[in-house]
This record gives sequence, structure tokens and C-alpha cells, in this order.
Amino acid sequence: MNNDSSMQQLLTIMRNLRDAAHGCDWDRKQTLKTLTGYTLEEVHEVIDAVEREDSAQLRDELGDLLFQVVFYAQIASEQGEFDFHDVAAAISAKLLHRHPHVFPDGTLASFGSSALALDAETVAIRWEEIKNLERQVKAARSRVGAVPSVLDDVPAALPALERARKLQRRAGSLGFDWQDAAPVLARLREEIAELEAAIASADTDAMQDEFGDVLFSCVNLARHLDIDSESALRAANRKFEQRFRAMETLAQARSLSLPGLTLDELDALWDEVKTATVSD
Repeated sequence: MNNDSSMQQLLTIMRNLRDAAHGCDWDRKQTLKTLTGYTLEEVHEVIDAVEREDSAQLRDELGDLLFQVVFYAQIASEQGEFDFHDVAAAISAKLLHRHPHVFPDGTLASFGSSALALDAETVAIRWEEIKNLERQVKAARSRVGAVPSVLDDVPAALPALERARKLQRRAGSLGFDWQDAAPVLARLREEIAELEAAIASADTDAMQDEFGDVLFSCVNLARHLDIDSESALRAANRKFEQRFRAMETLAQARSLSLPGLTLDELDALWDEVKTATVSD
């Protein structure tokens, strides 16, 4: 089966699943809103497969994610809004427009005619410039009289760390940013000091506010160190889980009950496991 027929088969399966007479009752009951939770789950499963370097699982998870896209498009088509082909056409037009260094006149036919050789950093800068212009045009169409913002289309539903990174990067595209990590690290120290003051005052609202500032500054520091905050935290989660499971295994091998140990004894087990995993 070629690529076109594989895609067409998937679209046909989706239409059949939603068929009023012979389709699947569960699939027929779904709406654009009910799908969002499943979509988020599929995205995380794709990321997990990538980070575990499991290519077979990644193939399957990408298929699940593609099915989500097809599902949304089918529901929208039934509502007379757009279909899958409109989705594909829209992203194609966007990519052609945002890559003038590859498609000089914004058409597929212009590929290779007089493309500019740009490094990745320059491409990223030009990408943001083009997107900023697109946002201004979109704002002019939808909000007459409103002041367009570079932050307009940063999704509120993004995970908080990722949304912080996007907000910072968008602001940075207009020059509101430090040039290196040193002043960011200094700001992080200031935010930690303010959090300590809030803790000392036992002001719950202030503690939450200052803790948020600390996290926001951590994301900013990660961005300047070219570290993805979400990936770094996921890696830290995995490391903690592996070490804690090893600690449980060690305790069981020594006939120890973790709930019956003192904090000092637990810390000693943790340090033993940590030393062993670092040496490995």
C-alpha cells in the first residue's frame, strides 16, 4: 500500500467509525472538546517513546497521534467547518510562507531556485519575525482597535514550564531579554531570597507568588543554557524514581521496612544508592 492509499484508508476508517448507521457508538459520541484529554495523553506517549529511544513504540504512538488529528478533522467536516485536506493545505501554506530561504517565492516549485544558506540560529530569528508579522495581521482582522501582542497566541493550556519558555522567548524576540546566563542566575538568587522572606513571614499568598517567580526564573535560566525545562524535569523525575526503587530493593534485601526507618537511616540508604548509580 502506497503512502496516499494508506492515508486515504485512515480517513475512510475514521468516516466509517463516525457513521450514523453502522459506526462505533463511542466514536460517534466524541466531540472536539472530549478529544482534548486523549490528545494530550497521546502527545506525552510520543515524547516518552522518543526519550526511551523506542522506534517501534514511536511509530505506533505517532499513528495514535495522527488518528487524533484525523478525528478532529472528521468532526469539523461533519459540522461544515473544514476537513483533513484543509488542515494539510493550511500547514503547507504556512511552511512555504515561513521558509523563504528554502522556497524563495513561497511556492513548492521554487524549491532550490535561489535558496539562501542560513544557519539554524538565523532561521529561528527569521521564523519569529515572520510569525510576529502574521500575528499582527491576525490581530488586525479579529480585534479592530486592539493593540496586537507578540504573546497573543501562546496557548493557555500549555504545560506551565513550556508556556513560561514560550512567553520568555516571544518577549525576547523584541529585545526584552538578557544576552547571557549570568544576570539570569543573579535574578534567580534574588527570587530565592524573596521566597525565603515570604517563608519567614508565614504569608501563604506571598510564598506561592514568590515560588512561582522562582520557577519562572529557573525556566529563564534553562532557556539561556539551551536546556529544555520540561525534558530536564522529566529526566530528574526518572532519576528519582530509579533511585527510590533501588532504595526499596536494597531495603528489602536487608529485611528492612522503609516506614520503620528514621529519616537519617533513609538518607543513608539514599546516599548509598546514589553513590552506586553515579559510579555506574
